[in-house]
Amino acid sequence: MEATPPGELLQDAAQRAIAYLQSVPHRSITPSPQALLRLGELNHPLPQTGVDAREVLRRLDEIGSPTTVATTGGRYFGLVIGGTLPATIAANWLAAAWDQNASFRWTSPIAATLEDVSLQWLSDLFGLPDGVAGAFVTGASMANMSALASARHALLSRLGWDVEAKGLYGAPELRVVVSEEAHITILKSLSLLGLGRERVIRVPTDHRGRLKIESLPALDDRTIVCIQAGNVNTGDFDPAAEVCRRAREAGAWVHVDGAFGLWALAHPAFTALTEGLAMADSWATDGHKLLNVPYDSGIVLVRNAADLRAAMSANAAYLAEGDAGDREPSHYTPESSRRARGVEIWAALLNLGRDGIAGLVERTCRHARSFAKGLSDQGFEILNDVVLNQVLVSFGSPELTRAVIRHLQSEGICWCGGTVWQGRPVMRISVSNWATTEADVQLSIEAMVRAARQLHAESSA
Repeated sequence: MEATPPGELLQDAAQRAIAYLQSVPHRSITPSPQALLRLGELNHPLPQTGVDAREVLRRLDEIGSPTTVATTGGRYFGLVIGGTLPATIAANWLAAAWDQNASFRWTSPIAATLEDVSLQWLSDLFGLPDGVAGAFVTGASMANMSALASARHALLSRLGWDVEAKGLYGAPELRVVVSEEAHITILKSLSLLGLGRERVIRVPTDHRGRLKIESLPALDDRTIVCIQAGNVNTGDFDPAAEVCRRAREAGAWVHVDGAFGLWALAHPAFTALTEGLAMADSWATDGHKLLNVPYDSGIVLVRNAADLRAAMSANAAYLAEGDAGDREPSHYTPESSRRARGVEIWAALLNLGRDGIAGLVERTCRHARSFAKGLSDQGFEILNDVVLNQVLVSFGSPELTRAVIRHLQSEGICWCGGTVWQGRPVMRISVSNWATTEADVQLSIEAMVRAARQLHAESSA
Protein backbone atom coordinates (compact mmCIF):
# COMPACT_ATOMS: atom_id res chain seq x y z
CA MET A 1 0.00 0.00 0.00
CA GLU A 2 1.36 3.40 -1.01
CA ALA A 3 1.92 5.82 1.84
CA THR A 4 -0.16 8.99 1.98
CA PRO A 5 1.91 12.03 0.94
CA PRO A 6 2.72 14.29 3.92
CA GLY A 7 0.94 17.31 2.43
CA GLU A 8 -2.32 15.41 1.95
CA LEU A 9 -2.07 13.94 5.44
CA LEU A 10 -1.62 17.35 7.08
CA GLN A 11 -4.48 18.85 5.07
CA ASP A 12 -6.68 15.98 6.23
CA ALA A 13 -5.60 16.60 9.84
CA ALA A 14 -6.37 20.33 9.54
CA GLN A 15 -9.83 19.67 8.11
CA ARG A 16 -10.62 17.19 10.87
CA ALA A 17 -9.38 19.57 13.56
CA ILE A 18 -11.45 22.44 12.14
CA ALA A 19 -14.54 20.22 11.97
CA TYR A 20 -13.99 19.22 15.61
CA LEU A 21 -13.70 22.83 16.78
CA GLN A 22 -16.82 23.81 14.86
CA SER A 23 -18.75 20.95 16.47
CA VAL A 24 -17.82 21.75 20.08
CA PRO A 25 -20.44 24.49 20.74
CA HIS A 26 -23.24 22.14 19.68
CA ARG A 27 -22.20 18.86 21.30
CA SER A 28 -22.53 17.42 24.77
CA ILE A 29 -19.69 18.38 27.10
CA THR A 30 -19.19 14.72 28.02
CA PRO A 31 -18.90 11.70 25.68
CA SER A 32 -21.92 9.50 25.09
CA PRO A 33 -21.92 5.88 26.34
CA GLN A 34 -21.98 4.72 22.73
CA ALA A 35 -18.86 6.74 21.91
CA LEU A 36 -17.05 5.41 24.96
CA LEU A 37 -17.78 1.83 23.92
CA ARG A 38 -15.82 2.37 20.73
CA LEU A 39 -12.64 3.01 22.73
CA GLY A 40 -12.39 -0.77 22.98
CA GLU A 41 -11.56 -0.83 19.27
CA LEU A 42 -8.21 0.77 20.08
CA ASN A 43 -7.24 -2.00 22.49
CA HIS A 44 -5.63 -4.60 20.25
CA PRO A 45 -2.14 -6.14 19.84
CA LEU A 46 0.51 -4.08 18.10
CA PRO A 47 0.27 -5.01 14.40
CA GLN A 48 3.16 -6.73 12.70
CA THR A 49 2.87 -4.41 9.71
CA GLY A 50 2.34 -0.69 10.11
CA VAL A 51 -0.92 1.07 9.22
CA ASP A 52 -0.98 3.94 6.71
CA ALA A 53 -0.85 7.34 8.38
CA ARG A 54 -4.16 8.45 6.89
CA GLU A 55 -5.91 5.42 8.37
CA VAL A 56 -4.22 6.14 11.73
CA LEU A 57 -5.61 9.67 11.58
CA ARG A 58 -9.09 8.43 10.62
CA ARG A 59 -9.23 6.11 13.64
CA LEU A 60 -7.94 8.82 15.93
CA ASP A 61 -10.61 11.25 14.77
CA GLU A 62 -13.57 8.93 14.39
CA ILE A 63 -12.99 7.12 17.68
CA GLY A 64 -11.08 9.74 19.63
CA SER A 65 -12.89 13.01 18.86
CA PRO A 66 -16.31 11.83 20.14
CA THR A 67 -14.70 10.62 23.39
CA THR A 68 -13.07 13.90 24.35
CA VAL A 69 -14.43 16.13 27.10
CA ALA A 70 -15.31 19.44 25.46
CA THR A 71 -13.07 21.52 27.69
CA THR A 72 -12.32 23.91 24.84
CA GLY A 73 -16.01 24.85 24.59
CA GLY A 74 -17.79 27.67 26.35
CA ARG A 75 -19.81 25.63 28.87
CA TYR A 76 -17.06 23.70 30.64
CA PHE A 77 -16.67 25.11 34.15
CA GLY A 78 -14.81 22.29 35.91
CA LEU A 79 -11.45 22.65 37.63
CA VAL A 80 -9.87 25.87 36.28
CA ILE A 81 -9.40 24.88 32.66
CA GLY A 82 -9.12 27.51 29.96
CA GLY A 83 -9.91 27.04 26.30
CA THR A 84 -7.64 27.70 23.35
CA LEU A 85 -7.59 30.96 21.45
CA PRO A 86 -7.60 30.37 17.67
CA ALA A 87 -4.28 32.18 17.35
CA THR A 88 -2.69 29.82 19.87
CA ILE A 89 -4.01 26.70 18.14
CA ALA A 90 -2.55 27.92 14.86
CA ALA A 91 0.77 28.76 16.53
CA ASN A 92 0.77 25.34 18.18
CA TRP A 93 0.29 23.62 14.82
CA LEU A 94 3.15 25.55 13.25
CA ALA A 95 5.43 24.96 16.24
CA ALA A 96 4.68 21.23 16.04
CA ALA A 97 5.75 21.29 12.40
CA TRP A 98 8.96 23.08 13.40
CA ASP A 99 9.59 20.38 16.06
CA GLN A 100 12.07 22.58 17.90
CA ASN A 101 14.07 21.53 20.93
CA ALA A 102 13.81 24.67 23.05
CA SER A 103 16.65 23.70 25.36
CA PHE A 104 19.28 26.14 24.06
CA ARG A 105 19.48 29.22 21.91
CA TRP A 106 21.59 27.32 19.38
CA THR A 107 19.08 24.44 19.16
CA SER A 108 16.30 26.91 18.32
CA PRO A 109 17.01 30.63 17.91
CA ILE A 110 13.31 31.33 17.26
CA ALA A 111 12.13 29.53 20.42
CA ALA A 112 14.68 31.37 22.57
CA THR A 113 13.82 34.73 21.04
CA LEU A 114 10.08 34.28 21.57
CA GLU A 115 10.74 33.28 25.18
CA ASP A 116 12.85 36.42 25.70
CA VAL A 117 10.16 38.65 24.25
CA SER A 118 7.29 36.95 26.07
CA LEU A 119 9.02 37.09 29.44
CA GLN A 120 9.61 40.82 29.00
CA TRP A 121 5.98 41.35 28.00
CA LEU A 122 4.74 39.35 30.98
CA SER A 123 6.96 41.22 33.40
CA ASP A 124 5.64 44.53 32.06
CA LEU A 125 2.03 43.31 32.04
CA PHE A 126 2.24 42.20 35.67
CA GLY A 127 4.12 45.32 36.79
CA LEU A 128 7.10 43.36 38.08
CA PRO A 129 10.51 44.94 38.77
CA ASP A 130 13.31 45.07 36.22
CA GLY A 131 15.62 42.07 36.08
CA VAL A 132 13.00 39.41 36.75
CA ALA A 133 13.94 36.05 35.24
CA GLY A 134 11.52 33.43 34.07
CA ALA A 135 10.94 30.18 32.27
CA PHE A 136 8.18 28.26 30.52
CA VAL A 137 7.36 24.92 32.11
CA THR A 138 4.57 22.35 32.02
CA GLY A 139 2.18 24.06 34.42
CA ALA A 140 1.81 25.81 37.77
CA SER A 141 2.89 22.64 39.59
CA MET A 142 6.33 22.79 37.99
CA ALA A 143 6.37 26.58 38.18
CA ASN A 144 5.77 26.43 41.94
CA MET A 145 8.51 23.83 42.33
CA SER A 146 10.99 25.88 40.29
CA ALA A 147 10.24 29.01 42.30
CA LEU A 148 10.55 27.20 45.62
CA ALA A 149 13.82 25.62 44.48
CA SER A 150 15.03 29.17 43.84
CA ALA A 151 13.91 30.18 47.33
CA ARG A 152 15.68 27.19 48.86
CA HIS A 153 18.87 28.10 47.00
CA ALA A 154 18.74 31.78 47.95
CA LEU A 155 18.14 31.29 51.67
CA LEU A 156 20.69 28.52 52.09
CA SER A 157 23.26 30.33 49.97
CA ARG A 158 23.07 33.32 52.33
CA LEU A 159 23.85 30.90 55.14
CA GLY A 160 26.89 29.58 53.29
CA TRP A 161 25.35 26.31 52.17
CA ASP A 162 25.44 25.07 48.55
CA VAL A 163 22.27 22.98 48.42
CA GLU A 164 22.65 22.08 44.75
CA ALA A 165 26.04 20.50 45.46
CA LYS A 166 25.58 19.16 48.99
CA GLY A 167 21.87 18.50 49.19
CA LEU A 168 19.96 18.92 52.44
CA TYR A 169 22.08 16.52 54.53
CA GLY A 170 23.42 18.67 57.34
CA ALA A 171 22.00 21.87 55.84
CA PRO A 172 20.69 24.70 58.03
CA GLU A 173 16.99 24.18 58.67
CA LEU A 174 14.48 26.28 56.73
CA ARG A 175 10.91 27.07 57.74
CA VAL A 176 8.00 27.17 55.30
CA VAL A 177 4.83 29.10 56.12
CA VAL A 178 1.62 28.42 54.19
CA SER A 179 -2.04 29.15 54.75
CA GLU A 180 -4.57 26.46 55.60
CA GLU A 181 -5.85 26.97 52.05
CA ALA A 182 -2.50 26.31 50.35
CA HIS A 183 -2.99 24.48 47.06
CA ILE A 184 -1.90 20.86 46.88
CA THR A 185 0.73 21.72 44.26
CA ILE A 186 2.59 23.83 46.83
CA LEU A 187 2.70 20.90 49.25
CA LYS A 188 3.71 18.52 46.46
CA SER A 189 6.54 20.86 45.46
CA LEU A 190 7.78 21.03 49.04
CA SER A 191 7.81 17.24 49.26
CA LEU A 192 9.79 16.95 46.01
CA LEU A 193 12.30 19.53 47.23
CA GLY A 194 12.93 17.71 50.52
CA LEU A 195 11.31 20.45 52.59
CA GLY A 196 8.39 18.27 53.62
CA ARG A 197 4.67 18.87 53.21
CA GLU A 198 3.94 18.02 56.86
CA ARG A 199 6.64 20.24 58.37
CA VAL A 200 5.05 23.47 57.21
CA ILE A 201 3.64 26.10 59.53
CA ARG A 202 -0.04 26.51 58.66
CA VAL A 203 -1.70 29.89 59.14
CA PRO A 204 -5.49 30.02 59.70
CA THR A 205 -7.70 31.63 57.05
CA ASP A 206 -10.83 33.77 57.21
CA HIS A 207 -14.29 33.04 55.81
CA ARG A 208 -13.07 34.03 52.32
CA GLY A 209 -10.06 31.70 52.41
CA ARG A 210 -7.53 34.49 52.96
CA LEU A 211 -4.53 34.09 55.23
CA LYS A 212 -5.14 35.84 58.57
CA ILE A 213 -2.33 38.36 58.79
CA GLU A 214 -2.69 38.60 62.57
CA SER A 215 -1.85 34.88 62.79
CA LEU A 216 1.29 35.10 60.66
CA PRO A 217 4.25 33.93 62.78
CA ALA A 218 7.41 35.95 63.24
CA LEU A 219 9.56 35.69 60.13
CA ASP A 220 13.32 35.48 59.71
CA ASP A 221 15.93 34.98 57.00
CA ARG A 222 15.38 31.21 57.04
CA THR A 223 11.67 31.43 56.19
CA ILE A 224 9.77 30.91 52.94
CA VAL A 225 6.20 32.24 52.93
CA CYS A 226 3.77 30.95 50.29
CA ILE A 227 0.72 33.08 49.54
CA GLN A 228 -2.15 32.74 47.08
CA ALA A 229 -3.37 34.95 44.28
CA GLY A 230 -6.65 33.22 43.53
CA ASN A 231 -7.94 30.70 46.05
CA VAL A 232 -8.89 27.57 44.13
CA ASN A 233 -12.38 27.61 45.67
CA THR A 234 -13.26 31.26 46.31
CA GLY A 235 -10.88 33.02 43.92
CA ASP A 236 -9.78 35.33 46.75
CA PHE A 237 -6.29 36.70 47.47
CA ASP A 238 -4.04 36.62 50.53
CA PRO A 239 -2.97 40.04 51.91
CA ALA A 240 0.20 40.27 49.84
CA ALA A 241 1.22 43.82 50.72
CA GLU A 242 1.45 43.22 54.47
CA VAL A 243 3.00 39.76 54.12
CA CYS A 244 5.67 41.12 51.78
CA ARG A 245 6.38 44.10 54.04
CA ARG A 246 7.02 41.85 57.03
CA ALA A 247 9.06 39.43 54.95
CA ARG A 248 11.32 42.17 53.59
CA GLU A 249 12.02 43.47 57.08
CA ALA A 250 12.97 39.95 58.21
CA GLY A 251 14.85 38.80 55.10
CA ALA A 252 12.27 36.08 54.35
CA TRP A 253 11.24 34.95 50.86
CA VAL A 254 7.66 35.36 49.59
CA HIS A 255 6.35 33.11 46.82
CA VAL A 256 3.02 33.76 45.07
CA ASP A 257 0.99 30.82 43.82
CA GLY A 258 -1.03 32.62 41.15
CA ALA A 259 -2.04 29.81 38.79
CA PHE A 260 -5.01 31.82 37.52
CA GLY A 261 -5.24 34.80 39.87
CA LEU A 262 -1.97 36.41 38.81
CA TRP A 263 -3.69 37.49 35.57
CA ALA A 264 -5.81 39.90 37.61
CA LEU A 265 -2.71 42.13 37.55
CA ALA A 266 -3.57 42.83 33.91
CA HIS A 267 -6.74 44.80 34.81
CA PRO A 268 -6.85 47.91 37.01
CA ALA A 269 -10.31 46.99 38.33
CA PHE A 270 -8.66 44.30 40.49
CA THR A 271 -6.04 46.55 42.09
CA ALA A 272 -7.51 46.09 45.57
CA LEU A 273 -7.06 42.33 45.24
CA THR A 274 -3.58 42.40 43.73
CA GLU A 275 -2.00 45.08 45.92
CA GLY A 276 1.50 44.09 46.99
CA LEU A 277 1.92 41.09 44.68
CA ALA A 278 4.76 42.76 42.80
CA MET A 279 6.72 42.99 46.08
CA ALA A 280 7.16 39.20 46.24
CA ASP A 281 10.30 37.26 45.35
CA SER A 282 8.78 34.69 42.98
CA TRP A 283 5.56 34.01 41.13
CA ALA A 284 3.94 31.00 39.43
CA THR A 285 1.09 31.04 36.95
CA ASP A 286 -0.47 29.06 34.13
CA GLY A 287 -0.83 29.92 30.47
CA HIS A 288 -3.44 27.20 29.94
CA LYS A 289 -5.91 28.81 32.33
CA LEU A 290 -6.94 32.45 31.85
CA LEU A 291 -4.52 33.14 28.98
CA ASN A 292 -6.21 30.31 27.04
CA VAL A 293 -3.22 28.67 25.35
CA PRO A 294 -3.06 24.91 24.66
CA TYR A 295 -1.83 22.43 27.23
CA ASP A 296 0.68 22.29 28.71
CA SER A 297 1.85 25.76 29.67
CA GLY A 298 3.17 27.14 32.95
CA ILE A 299 5.27 30.20 33.80
CA VAL A 300 7.73 30.76 36.65
CA LEU A 301 9.08 34.23 37.42
CA VAL A 302 11.81 35.04 39.97
CA ARG A 303 12.90 38.50 41.12
CA ASN A 304 16.62 37.68 41.21
CA ALA A 305 17.66 35.93 38.00
CA ALA A 306 20.74 34.43 39.65
CA ASP A 307 18.58 32.47 42.11
CA LEU A 308 16.54 30.77 39.40
CA ARG A 309 19.61 30.02 37.30
CA ALA A 310 21.56 28.61 40.25
CA ALA A 311 18.66 26.32 41.18
CA MET A 312 18.08 25.05 37.63
CA SER A 313 21.27 25.18 35.58
CA ALA A 314 23.45 22.25 34.60
CA ASN A 315 26.12 21.86 31.97
CA ALA A 316 28.25 19.25 30.25
CA ALA A 317 31.20 19.28 27.86
CA TYR A 318 29.07 18.43 24.82
CA LEU A 319 26.64 21.32 25.45
CA ALA A 320 28.14 24.34 23.72
CA GLU A 321 27.72 27.61 25.56
CA GLY A 322 26.15 30.53 23.75
CA ASP A 323 27.39 34.08 23.75
CA ALA A 324 28.07 35.54 27.15
CA GLY A 325 25.10 37.51 28.38
CA ASP A 326 22.54 35.57 26.34
CA ARG A 327 19.80 33.80 28.26
CA GLU A 328 20.08 30.06 27.66
CA PRO A 329 16.58 28.66 28.32
CA SER A 330 17.65 25.32 29.77
CA HIS A 331 19.57 27.09 32.56
CA TYR A 332 16.26 28.35 33.96
CA THR A 333 14.03 25.27 33.71
CA PRO A 334 13.95 21.80 35.29
CA GLU A 335 13.79 20.17 31.86
CA SER A 336 16.50 20.02 29.23
CA SER A 337 14.79 18.77 26.09
CA ARG A 338 11.37 20.41 25.91
CA ARG A 339 8.89 21.69 23.39
CA ALA A 340 8.77 25.34 22.37
CA ARG A 341 5.71 26.22 24.46
CA GLY A 342 6.75 29.88 24.50
CA VAL A 343 5.52 30.11 20.90
CA GLU A 344 1.87 29.88 21.96
CA ILE A 345 2.31 32.31 24.85
CA TRP A 346 3.91 34.83 22.50
CA ALA A 347 1.05 34.33 20.01
CA ALA A 348 -1.59 34.87 22.69
CA LEU A 349 0.05 37.99 24.10
CA LEU A 350 0.57 39.52 20.66
CA ASN A 351 -2.90 38.57 19.44
CA LEU A 352 -4.67 40.01 22.50
CA GLY A 353 -2.47 42.94 23.46
CA ARG A 354 -2.86 44.64 26.85
CA ASP A 355 -6.49 45.57 26.22
CA GLY A 356 -7.43 42.10 25.02
CA ILE A 357 -5.85 40.38 28.03
CA ALA A 358 -7.58 42.80 30.40
CA GLY A 359 -10.83 42.24 28.55
CA LEU A 360 -10.49 38.47 28.74
CA VAL A 361 -9.95 38.62 32.52
CA GLU A 362 -12.85 41.05 32.98
CA ARG A 363 -15.21 38.99 30.83
CA THR A 364 -14.62 35.70 32.62
CA CYS A 365 -15.08 37.41 35.99
CA ARG A 366 -18.27 39.12 34.76
CA HIS A 367 -19.64 35.74 33.70
CA ALA A 368 -18.87 34.39 37.20
CA ARG A 369 -20.86 37.26 38.73
CA SER A 370 -23.73 36.49 36.34
CA PHE A 371 -23.75 32.88 37.56
CA ALA A 372 -23.83 34.03 41.18
CA LYS A 373 -26.66 36.51 40.60
CA GLY A 374 -28.71 34.18 38.45
CA LEU A 375 -28.54 31.31 40.93
CA SER A 376 -29.03 33.59 43.94
CA ASP A 377 -32.12 35.11 42.32
CA GLN A 378 -33.53 31.59 42.04
CA GLY A 379 -33.09 31.07 45.77
CA PHE A 380 -29.85 29.12 45.86
CA GLU A 381 -27.04 29.96 48.29
CA ILE A 382 -23.78 31.47 47.03
CA LEU A 383 -21.08 30.77 49.61
CA ASN A 384 -18.30 33.09 48.46
CA ASP A 385 -17.80 36.74 47.59
CA VAL A 386 -17.35 36.48 43.82
CA VAL A 387 -14.21 38.59 43.51
CA LEU A 388 -12.75 36.82 40.50
CA ASN A 389 -13.87 33.85 38.37
CA GLN A 390 -14.90 31.29 41.01
CA VAL A 391 -18.43 30.64 42.31
CA LEU A 392 -19.46 28.27 45.11
CA VAL A 393 -23.13 27.30 45.24
CA SER A 394 -25.23 25.06 47.45
CA PHE A 395 -28.57 23.70 46.23
CA GLY A 396 -29.70 22.79 49.76
CA SER A 397 -28.64 19.62 51.52
CA PRO A 398 -25.25 18.04 50.78
CA GLU A 399 -27.06 15.09 49.17
CA LEU A 400 -29.07 17.33 46.84
CA THR A 401 -26.02 19.38 45.87
CA ARG A 402 -24.07 16.23 44.99
CA ALA A 403 -27.05 14.91 43.03
CA VAL A 404 -27.26 18.15 41.01
CA ILE A 405 -23.55 17.89 40.17
CA ARG A 406 -23.94 14.28 39.01
CA HIS A 407 -27.01 15.21 36.92
CA LEU A 408 -25.25 18.10 35.20
CA GLN A 409 -22.18 16.03 34.44
CA SER A 410 -24.24 13.25 32.88
CA GLU A 411 -26.62 15.57 31.02
CA GLY A 412 -23.77 17.31 29.21
CA ILE A 413 -25.23 20.81 28.74
CA CYS A 414 -22.53 22.18 31.06
CA TRP A 415 -19.96 20.66 33.38
CA CYS A 416 -19.17 21.71 36.97
CA GLY A 417 -17.30 19.92 39.70
CA GLY A 418 -17.81 19.49 43.41
CA THR A 419 -15.67 20.62 46.30
CA VAL A 420 -15.93 21.01 50.07
CA TRP A 421 -15.84 24.56 51.39
CA GLN A 422 -15.40 25.04 55.14
CA GLY A 423 -17.03 21.70 55.81
CA ARG A 424 -19.89 21.99 53.31
CA PRO A 425 -20.16 20.05 50.04
CA VAL A 426 -20.80 22.60 47.28
CA MET A 427 -20.66 22.94 43.52
CA ARG A 428 -17.81 24.99 42.11
CA ILE A 429 -18.16 27.00 38.92
CA SER A 430 -14.84 28.08 37.36
CA VAL A 431 -15.13 30.45 34.41
CA SER A 432 -11.85 30.45 32.51
CA ASN A 433 -12.67 30.13 28.82
CA TRP A 434 -12.48 32.93 26.24
CA ALA A 435 -15.28 31.21 24.30
CA THR A 436 -17.89 31.43 27.08
CA THR A 437 -20.74 33.77 26.13
CA GLU A 438 -23.68 35.25 28.02
CA ALA A 439 -25.84 32.73 26.17
CA ASP A 440 -23.67 29.89 27.54
CA VAL A 441 -24.07 31.28 31.05
CA GLN A 442 -27.85 31.59 30.78
CA LEU A 443 -28.22 28.12 29.23
CA SER A 444 -26.10 26.67 32.03
CA ILE A 445 -28.04 28.49 34.77
CA GLU A 446 -31.28 27.13 33.33
CA ALA A 447 -29.84 23.61 33.36
CA MET A 448 -28.70 24.01 36.98
CA VAL A 449 -32.03 25.37 38.19
CA ARG A 450 -34.00 22.75 36.29
CA ALA A 451 -31.86 19.94 37.72
CA ALA A 452 -32.07 21.25 41.28
CA ARG A 453 -35.86 21.65 41.20
CA GLN A 454 -36.45 18.32 39.52
CA LEU A 455 -34.24 16.44 41.97
CA HIS A 456 -35.74 18.29 44.94
CA ALA A 457 -39.25 17.36 43.79
CA GLU A 458 -38.24 13.72 43.36
CA SER A 459 -36.63 13.55 46.80
CA SER A 460 -39.68 15.19 48.39
CA ALA A 461 -42.03 12.76 46.68
